[in-house]
Amino acid sequence: MKSLPSKMYGVQLTKHGDLDALTFNENIPLPTLSDNDVLIEVRAAGVNNTDLNTRKGWYSKGDNNAEDAGWAGNALALPLIQGADVCGYIVAVGKNVSQERIGERVIIEPCLTEVNSQKLDSPWYFGSECDGGFAQFTKVASRHAHAVNSTMTDVELASFPCSYSTAENMLHRANVKEGERVFITGASGGVGSAAVQLAKARGAYVIAVTSEEKRVTLEALGADETVLRNGDWASLAKHEAFDVVIDLVAGPRWPELLEVLKPFGRYATSGAIAGPEVTLDVRTLYLKDLALLGCTILESEVFGNLVKHIEKGSIKPLVSATYPLAEICQAQQDFEKKKHIGKMVLTVGENKS
Repeated sequence: MKSLPSKMYGVQLTKHGDLDALTFNENIPLPTLSDNDVLIEVRAAGVNNTDLNTRKGWYSKGDNNAEDAGWAGNALALPLIQGADVCGYIVAVGKNVSQERIGERVIIEPCLTEVNSQKLDSPWYFGSECDGGFAQFTKVASRHAHAVNSTMTDVELASFPCSYSTAENMLHRANVKEGERVFITGASGGVGSAAVQLAKARGAYVIAVTSEEKRVTLEALGADETVLRNGDWASLAKHEAFDVVIDLVAGPRWPELLEVLKPFGRYATSGAIAGPEVTLDVRTLYLKDLALLGCTILESEVFGNLVKHIEKGSIKPLVSATYPLAEICQAQQDFEKKKHIGKMVLTVGENKS
């Protein structure tokens, strides 16, 4: 077994607020394993909206009140190591885990049903309700550390867990089938670009909402058509409406998303980057027999399906930029500008430079 240090470096969230809430600390105690845990040496960790939302207290419904600012609606235990997207290597295991797992390259399923060898009554999110991957080492229940057989780099694999599992979960919950018409908002972001690829893998016809400068990239990922964020969405549904809307944006144009759906259409959401409060005409909902699906907690088979897609090569990583872990503030600043396509990834460990 590899000799392990007693301390590690990492980035800790010390309060809710701006970037000064993040502190690089080189003297963090190494995680202590419970019986069902594995210790992972982190090589790369992706940046997500969840990281920024948690830092700012965006999940709070009480004016950023810290009492409900966590992903699960609870207060966070600070200081906290964030980071939901992780690729790394297992370097130690708890007593109930096979020693043969040591050395496996893994990605972490971020929606957790087990923590500290205890089954949770309701799921936690890795890097929110417990420490995550913005550190030299992290721990997780063995069941949530998925071995991946792939020639992709650590950075590329770290682009998958959060965004792609979120996208696959939305498509799974909406039961997207071959030949169906799917309308995807926020398609140039991490989850949106993943949804484009995964919907195409299901044989759907995909129309992606994006900006003019990002259209070519999304078409290369498989989008059959693209439309601008300020474009005429209704015209796309004039001759044939959509079976499914995958929405990551919400905001003022939200009512239009229900209008473009067919009767018995399905709307699935897992984000609200244009604003969480929307206007709903309930008549549209019930007269069209629509299904509205909030998608956060992963269905049990979703992450395993994602790993299969990765190993088969049916989806591609889309990494827009990399930064050393110590430059996390710059990474989050650039992330928030929304000029990128796909994922930004922090390099850690042997990849840290």
